[in-house]
Amino acid sequence: MDDDHTPPGVTRVSGTGAALRRLDLGRFVRPGSETADGKPRVEPALGYLVEHDGELLLFDTGIGTADPETDAHYRPYRRPLPDALAAAGVTTADIALVVNCHLHFDHIGGNPLFPGTPVLVQDAELAVARGGGHTPEHLVGFPGARYEELTGEAEIRPGLWILPTPGHTVGHQSLVIRRPDGTVILAGQTHTSASDFAAAQGAVLAAADGAGAPLPEPDPWVERLLAYDPRRILFAHDAAVWEPLSG
Repeated sequence: MDDDHTPPGVTRVSGTGAALRRLDLGRFVRPGSETADGKPRVEPALGYLVEHDGELLLFDTGIGTADPETDAHYRPYRRPLPDALAAAGVTTADIALVVNCHLHFDHIGGNPLFPGTPVLVQDAELAVARGGGHTPEHLVGFPGARYEELTGEAEIRPGLWILPTPGHTVGHQSLVIRRPDGTVILAGQTHTSASDFAAAQGAVLAAADGAGAPLPEPDPWVERLLAYDPRRILFAHDAAVWEPLSG
């Protein structure tokens, strides 16, 4: 650790008081059957290392092993989480808390590396995962798994909020890193891209401006995220970053 308790390789995000590093955890090929234009698209798998008051938190842990059919469908390249953390100058032992935006295999691949470490998850998401068919069981029920179930919003640390953002899954959640000098939101897979979130914001603004119907209807929690006046919003499968047009 440096004198300011920021891990080597971790940079402070402009406009926030928290240290934040984006982790490259691999990539996969989303088939055309799952894209808007019908063409296959290569997407990154991104995690985030957050330093907050001397404590390290990890948001998502990479692409996990799955069955042969799933691998053939998505053709993933997995970057081992220990390698990504080593590039940031830390190890799995340095992580005090894990937060998963949801429990699909491409977000929880490194979870089994954290026996005994609290994993924060919405209770609705964990119930679905334990019910089968949602994600590989070995990534959920691994030895030493320690889940801390949340029901709705929670301030998990002073200035750190978990917000439910359902849609992609019933228990999807986002992390708000709130500081007096700015807010960053890790939005996971709420949207496929930063541009998609910008469109959702635009729909909120159009409605507020009194635009007539028909209008797109964004998820109701979009306004809740925007109420935090975020300076940046980062996503799980898009390297682009949403920023407000002004402010």
